[in-house]
Amino acid sequence: MINLLCYCLILSKPIKLRVTETVVYETDKTMLIGYARVSKSDGSQHLDLQIDALTAYGVTPDQIYSDFASGKDDERPGLLACLKALRAGDVLVVWKLDRLGRNLKHLVTTVHGLSEKGVGFKVLAGQGADIDTATASGKLIFGIFAALAEFERELISERTKAALTAARARGRKGGAKFALTKAQVRLAQSAMGQKETVISELCKELGITKPTLYRYLAPNGALREYGKRVLGVDQ
Repeated sequence: MINLLCYCLILSKPIKLRVTETVVYETDKTMLIGYARVSKSDGSQHLDLQIDALTAYGVTPDQIYSDFASGKDDERPGLLACLKALRAGDVLVVWKLDRLGRNLKHLVTTVHGLSEKGVGFKVLAGQGADIDTATASGKLIFGIFAALAEFERELISERTKAALTAARARGRKGGAKFALTKAQVRLAQSAMGQKETVISELCKELGITKPTLYRYLAPNGALREYGKRVLGVDQ
């Protein structure tokens, strides 16, 4: 009878089901980590407004990381420390989306990394205020941002290809500039064919290093890939 009663009590206990589509933040278990940033370039000089918004949301002051740096700089000490402190189940909270970074690709990469670690991401205000990776709608909004980032990369790639095609049509080739001109390649080729030539002095005269020289010419003066490209010789 006692065993039967215990069995019934066990069955009467509520069973928590794990929902994969939407994660609900439990404030008694979840650690809210805040990040704030100001920079002279965007006219913001003080962290007060951001810190007030973060603390009002529930982030404790000792869990707020900050930087005084441009959003274009990926290597920000405060951000790196913040990302390192985050653990699975935590939530990174920012005042506005541009506080995490201005580059869309960097934003998507960072938030994707948080997702892989099991860390949530919440934006409190601004255009990204609908982003909350703990909700299905928030995930959808961020998915749109990710798609825009991919679209941006494709546009840049297409524009680059179009510019190179147009340049070739005008007789110019794209890519990095060569360190040596045609005249310099010919001069080096002639000099390297002479036994008395000191390579270090030749490089000094040309304003290049030995490794650079050897990308254009072999030690005996024979043309290599870069040298052939400068002179327009068939590979």
